Amino acid sequence: MTELRRRLDTRDAVVVGLGAMLGAGVFASFGPAARAAGGWLPLSLALAAAVAYGNAMSSARLAARYPASGGTYVYGRERLGPFWGYLAGWMFVVGKTASCAAMALTFAAYAAPGFARPAAVAAVLALTALNLFGVQRSVQATRLIVAVVLVVLAAVVTTAFAGAPSPGLGGALHPLGVLQGAGLLFFAFAGYARIATLGEEVRDPARTIPRAVTISLAVTLIVYTLVAFALLAALGPERLAASVSPLAEATPGWLAPAVRVGAAVAALGALLALILGVSRTGLAMARDGFLPRALAVVDARSAVPRRAELAVGLVVAALVATVDLRGAIGFSSFGVLLYYAIANAAWLSLAAGPARRAGAVAGLAGCLLLAFTLPWRSIGVGLAVAAAGALWYFYVARRARRP
Repeated sequence: MTELRRRLDTRDAVVVGLGAMLGAGVFASFGPAARAAGGWLPLSLALAAAVAYGNAMSSARLAARYPASGGTYVYGRERLGPFWGYLAGWMFVVGKTASCAAMALTFAAYAAPGFARPAAVAAVLALTALNLFGVQRSVQATRLIVAVVLVVLAAVVTTAFAGAPSPGLGGALHPLGVLQGAGLLFFAFAGYARIATLGEEVRDPARTIPRAVTISLAVTLIVYTLVAFALLAALGPERLAASVSPLAEATPGWLAPAVRVGAAVAALGALLALILGVSRTGLAMARDGFLPRALAVVDARSAVPRRAELAVGLVVAALVATVDLRGAIGFSSFGVLLYYAIANAAWLSLAAGPARRAGAVAGLAGCLLLAFTLPWRSIGVGLAVAAAGALWYFYVARRARRP
């Protein structure tokens, strides 16, 4: 069996998107972004949201037209040619595998500071096992996680504003810093891709996917905006930039344990959704021979790609022993921005009317601008990984042409 079953409705898809975005953004991205943008962090957030919205609309329309697992790997292949589809899938799988490691380490930093690496490995293996029981079980767990996170964030925002010493906004404007901050914060919005990569498991994808993407992105933007202003008001730009757990620092001591629990739960929700998305793109690439074909098997009983999910889980478990959290965010942002640049290019080949074409062009330009204004190490590693992926593609393609 190689086909997945359509079990998810709009509410389920929204939950998957929220689970992926809230955990990644709130607890992992604001510190590095504040280091780049300073008191202009809200401007970076607005730029990241604008690019994310354009990408979301392109991705949603493409997912409705091509409702199969794989996201932009499928769209790029169908609209731009096999190489561009492959490159999108490669950057997604590699970049989001790094994101999985980052989320596992975020969970461990809050839940077990003295045993971060072992706790991160345990979390990856436990959630991989949960995914093996089927996508509905994963959605049920994510629904509970999202509810807990929203309650905790509401308490953080309320208490941070109540005890805020100053607004903490403005200061010297550095355009490059604002763009770098937007690129790093894009990492926080990229969770809506999980909805598109589940296209083969969504009911009525032409209606469900665009609605779910719009709703989850709007809710996330509102939450991020409130949290960003609360953190700047309570900590100020410099302290926020230096903090590894800014939400805990911005709240009274009595609330800190709850914040740590919320952060750990949010990271688990993001990790759960990320494993789902990466394994589905891996499934699509395995079907086409760019990953081992053994990963293309879908379990007949649970209707999930068990081999692909196990492979993702084992690779992530190995990564958490070596990766750095902040470096993983930058590298992941670069990879995902290239992924969405290809998505916008694919939609541009289909878009009818000047407004939609202008939106696709703006999304493409925005992705490339944010990608190539990230810290130079993130750009260098990202380009090296893209080049390695391109070499692998041409090797596989040449081997396939041999008699």
